[in-house]
Amino acid sequence: MQWGYLAVADIFEIIVAIAAGRAEGFRNRPWTGVTLASGALGTFFLSKALLTFDVGVGYAIWTSAAGAGITLLGPILFKQRLDWRKTLGVVVIVTGVVGLQLSGAA
Repeated sequence: MQWGYLAVADIFEIIVAIAAGRAEGFRNRPWTGVTLASGALGTFFLSKALLTFDVGVGYAIWTSAAGAGITLLGPILFKQRLDWRKTLGVVVIVTGVVGLQLSGAA
């Protein structure tokens, strides 16, 4: 169940990144609300996952997976360029997350 909580927390963290970019420095109230609500929900589900994960490992997986997710969504949602350096970075992140999982931390 902890992986489910962590996956939901990652989805909300990706929503935070998208919404914060559209909130225009918190001048756009609807997107500001989405940013704050998603952040709260993401933190809630992260806290549920951290009941069984080591805090450092759970947090590292949460932030890394969300960072990789928004990097991969950037070209689709924001017409950003995904070059080989960004792709390599995502591969390194995924490798690190797999390494954390293989360490037996969760």
